[in-house]
Amino acid sequence: MMSVKNNTQVLINCRNNKKLLGHVRAFDRHCNMVLENVREMWTEVPKTGKGKKKALPVNKDRFISKMFLRGDSVIIVLRNPK
Repeated sequence: MMSVKNNTQVLINCRNNKKLLGHVRAFDRHCNMVLENVREMWTEVPKTGKGKKKALPVNKDRFISKMFLRGDSVIIVLRNPK
């Protein structure tokens, strides 16, 4: 994977409907990955109380300094065009 050598960011779409933007440090043939400086992004729809108004979806994110990503949760890996 070129991103390991070039230290470029990748965008990973996961099966739990979350996106990960970070640097790949290592990977194997099963797409297991060690990631650094990861920004995890997802969308939540808050539960509404009474009434007929639908709540608007809220985009959320968090920072994770180091993580191991299991390969069976990976859908696609995209190189960041920077």
